[in-house]
Amino acid sequence: MAEHISLADWQPAANLLSGRIILLTGAANGIGRAVADAMASHGATVVMLDKDVKGLELAYDEIVAAGYTEPALYPMDLQGATPDDYTQLAKTLEQEFGRLDGLVHNAAWLGALVPFANYDNEMWLESMQVNLHAPYLLTTACLGLLNASDNASVLFVSDETGRKGKAYWGAYAVAKAGLESLMQILADELESNTFIRVNSLDTGPVLTSMYRIAYPGTNSSELNMPADVVNPFLYLCSTESAGLTGQQLSCRDLLDS
Repeated sequence: MAEHISLADWQPAANLLSGRIILLTGAANGIGRAVADAMASHGATVVMLDKDVKGLELAYDEIVAAGYTEPALYPMDLQGATPDDYTQLAKTLEQEFGRLDGLVHNAAWLGALVPFANYDNEMWLESMQVNLHAPYLLTTACLGLLNASDNASVLFVSDETGRKGKAYWGAYAVAKAGLESLMQILADELESNTFIRVNSLDTGPVLTSMYRIAYPGTNSSELNMPADVVNPFLYLCSTESAGLTGQQLSCRDLLDS
């Protein structure tokens, strides 16, 4: 069970993430873009990873123009990345920063909603690569960098389908369920001998391009926008959440009064 935490009235301090180095995947668009903006506005140096180079460059320009802390860009396609690519990323971050204070696994790939009887094997492999293999490979490659921090946070962005399977969600849901198990294993292994905490966060329904693919034609007027769910990310990547680990959290619960 998740600990009861309320962020309904929580306001992040302007310098909440000052000096912190945070690697964020899927940072060019949607929730990742909103989180990158918010983190940079509160003092974090955000290493923005995404395959969308133009999106990264646009995000960089807007963050700098706003006067926020300058981010770093790392173009990378998780779909085709190899273990050596993750090793090289970790080496680059070590040379540039020497540590990581946060790692947010936000990137995701939906594929299509179809019954297993009609499921495409290639789509299964692609979904597992982005949604499960990439977070595993990236986390293990960066453990040394996270250990170099005295207060590090790893956050897996999850989904309700990863906590209770639903028909037609296929490999995406299976991968998210795997992420939940990976989170719990890492949290248990790292709790007693490191300063690394590990949690998962279900954002709930948010109006993004992936939501439109999953629910075409749905009335989205009452959905959260990406900017509406950034505070849980700020809290969980800040020193204020030190000691909180192994929790399956949700934006809905955290933001309820």
